[in-house]
Amino acid sequence: MNRKFFISSLLSAGTLIGIDSRVIFSAELSVRKHKIPPYLQKGDVIGITSPAGYISIEDVQPAVQLMESWGFKVVVGSTVGKKDFVFGGTDEERKGDLQAMLDNPDIKAIMCARGGYGLVRIIDNIDFSHFRKHPKWIIGFSDITVLHCHIQRNFGIATLHSKMCNSFPSLWTNADPVQISTILSIRQALTGEDFKYTAPKVAMNRAGRGEGQLVGGNLSIIETLAGTPSDLETKGKILFVEDTGEYLYSIDRMFWNLKRTGKLSALAGLVIGGFKVKPDDPAEEFGKTVYDIVMEKVKEYDYPVCFDFPVGHQKNNFALKSGAAHILEVGAEGSALRSL
Repeated sequence: MNRKFFISSLLSAGTLIGIDSRVIFSAELSVRKHKIPPYLQKGDVIGITSPAGYISIEDVQPAVQLMESWGFKVVVGSTVGKKDFVFGGTDEERKGDLQAMLDNPDIKAIMCARGGYGLVRIIDNIDFSHFRKHPKWIIGFSDITVLHCHIQRNFGIATLHSKMCNSFPSLWTNADPVQISTILSIRQALTGEDFKYTAPKVAMNRAGRGEGQLVGGNLSIIETLAGTPSDLETKGKILFVEDTGEYLYSIDRMFWNLKRTGKLSALAGLVIGGFKVKPDDPAEEFGKTVYDIVMEKVKEYDYPVCFDFPVGHQKNNFALKSGAAHILEVGAEGSALRSL
């Protein structure tokens, strides 16, 4: 992946130079108007919970200390430090901790401590009635895609797809510029700063402009949610996907699932983030790249497509307001995604 990219925070952004004005795709926003949780102010409380995999108390401390330095108060949930095999406590413990934070009016945002696996085991037993009336930011990625998809499908409330506690550098002064930028993008999003992310040009990009709600997350999670009450709706939206540790044939299968379930047919745009691919087994080469796989599935459509976007299981994983309105512009100079 070409990781040379530029990130900037802007109050407004002009049209990306080099877009062919003949290639324009304008899609209507979803019929359901998106809801944005209140942005955070200094003194607001962020809760940390572990609804999926296990994490130690020590491993969340860098995140606690940094978010407190931003002026927020932090409450560490009961599942942090708990361990039930690979999980952050039993199903009941993880569900209870997340439920308590959803229902607590003093907590304004909930950061999931890490991903792993486990949310699908508890999602159907969570009561979102208080959260629906009093939205708050839900923060995380990877397995947390279950929460993003479920919330956007059922309640139309924006969430924050971003790094979690296990990605905060243990020593901030030793963090490299990419780590610093990605972590600071969480604060930018939580406090309501407008932002624009850009990625360099890629030969397989498809030029154009699309406007709509941004939705998506981990591709394998999105596939497993098909046909469930958490199934992601994509019509008229900008879809972003990323994944890690998958063979090329598996990535191909998952994109066929997106196509056959109609998730690729009426997009406002498609954003392809990082894909860490497992090497093919010897003598069983798949013969196609991620670029080939994607473009084969979307060749009959005309919305913009961009590759190598800075989101996913990688160092350059920037915070995205999933469920909020964005504009995607793809042109000769590269790609740009900005919040509205």
